[in-house]
Amino acid sequence: MVTASVLPMAGKTALITGATSGIGLVTARELARLGARVLVVGRDPEKAARAQQAIQLAAGPEALVHVKCFDLSLLRNVHTLAREMQQEFSQLDILINNAGIMPGHLTITEEGHELCWATNHLAPYALTNLLLPLLDAAGQARVVTVSSVAHWVGEIEPDREARNSPDKYSWLTAYADSKLANILFTKELAHRLDLTGITANCLHPGLVDTGLMRPDTSKVMRALWWTARPLMISPDQGAATTLHLATAPEVASMSGRYFAGGKPARCSSRASNAAEASRLWRISAEETGVE
Repeated sequence: MVTASVLPMAGKTALITGATSGIGLVTARELARLGARVLVVGRDPEKAARAQQAIQLAAGPEALVHVKCFDLSLLRNVHTLAREMQQEFSQLDILINNAGIMPGHLTITEEGHELCWATNHLAPYALTNLLLPLLDAAGQARVVTVSSVAHWVGEIEPDREARNSPDKYSWLTAYADSKLANILFTKELAHRLDLTGITANCLHPGLVDTGLMRPDTSKVMRALWWTARPLMISPDQGAATTLHLATAPEVASMSGRYFAGGKPARCSSRASNAAEASRLWRISAEETGVE
């Protein structure tokens, strides 16, 4: 499964986070089929090895598939990944911030961040900024971030610590907030990269049948999963918009846009607020130490 119109991928390097399963794995597989050197980033070494084998089998023995195993909910791992990339590669043509989680309960990382916020937003923010020199070296590069229609009910509150208190925490709110942050981050990144060769876009992949919505997490999640399952699309279908943004020549000059179904789509008024995007950037810089 590839998009109808694609740019040549031979000689290009693509890094995809959360690429050991679901739409991330499909995205990595299809980019490898198109000739790109693919870097698969995942947390589990065994899953990463299986993903590498599956991609290699689908793309052929000549395909260049590398594995990087990091838990990106921890910023120290984001920094390590970025350092390794800078040591091993001279440029990065495509960065796909695909990794995401939907936690069933409040979890605080050992670095002090709520797990969903750390994985879904802080990691893409920090990794993208740390890899900007490699993206810039490519001349024409693309940053693609997977968001969600759930952003419509998201909000970036000034007092995030209060929201993450056990008596106020909601897994749905945490997820929606992080997906809103994905869009605001993309818009501010595109603004800051204006007049460079790097574009930044984000997308809603659809309601995809992946491991994101785990039915074993809670009773509420189980009920939602069984209700939504008949409406879910396959990972191959869900990866289509990501691949479109990564490869289609018609979006080469588009930046700061939100896509759904392979087309520019309307996002919430909060997601379109430039002042909110700038505020989130300041918050993210403070929380990650990355500017």
